[in-house]
Amino acid sequence: MSFESVKKHFEQWNREQDVMEFETSSATVDQAAETIGISPARIAKTLSFRGSEKNAILIVAAGDAKIDNKKFRHFFGFKARMLLPEEVLEQTGHAIGGVCPFGLKNDLAVYLDVSMRRFETVFPACGSSNSAIELTKEELFEYSGAKEWVDICKAWGENENKPGIDQEIEV
Repeated sequence: MSFESVKKHFEQWNREQDVMEFETSSATVDQAAETIGISPARIAKTLSFRGSEKNAILIVAAGDAKIDNKKFRHFFGFKARMLLPEEVLEQTGHAIGGVCPFGLKNDLAVYLDVSMRRFETVFPACGSSNSAIELTKEELFEYSGAKEWVDICKAWGENENKPGIDQEIEV
């Protein structure tokens, strides 16, 4: 039902046909990147946290970003505590592996992390463990009903433009 609620959500922008459904799993950042054929950083992962009230808050961040607890606490005024899988389903209507800020069961606050701003387009899940949609940053902001862009992550972009083991370094 979750996948269908997301497709229905996209109907208001006539984008439901752009939701991709895969034969293989896209439940993790690495699986999604491999399935789509892109860098893991371009996967827009949705993380669910306990809010200051009874409803959860959702943070959408680049696939290579990690929550910075100090930045989170400074911005929100409380400690970052992720929801348990059953709480995620209860709050969002989506199971782990398909969590996204679209077609939500409850009206939840959504925040987008600046770690995604370096890309023209990103790929969030669409309510199932084998779906995604390609969106611009502006579309993601609009379609998710995001409150604002935030800077609460760390460690993103660390491996970009750095030579790997099999790459030569120019001297």
